[in-house]
Amino acid sequence: MTLSAHDRARLLRLVGLGVRGRGAIIGVEQVREGAKKNKVAFAIVAMDASRHSLDKVIPLLNARRVRFVEVPSAAELGGAVGRETTAVVGIVDRQLAKGIRQLVESGSEGAPQEAV
Repeated sequence: MTLSAHDRARLLRLVGLGVRGRGAIIGVEQVREGAKKNKVAFAIVAMDASRHSLDKVIPLLNARRVRFVEVPSAAELGGAVGRETTAVVGIVDRQLAKGIRQLVESGSEGAPQEAV
């Protein structure tokens, strides 16, 4: 599913807030451990991350039925969480995950839903 630039910017801001509020975990190993313990409610994956990293995390997310959205670059995702690059961010705060999921689903249906 592809997000518009506007929705992607909103998504990255929410992810950054989640990290600062300890509602998100960063990196392949952290997300793998969180998923194994059923703590990850949603994930954001960088499409340009190494094949090795993606092969370690995506099958586990699918097996645990953790929904995720892809963003184009690890640098973009890393910038949102205060790192140079990162392959994956896992959202552990259920309310934040719900908000991000709604943003992703509304963005994938076309025009953003905004109050006029």
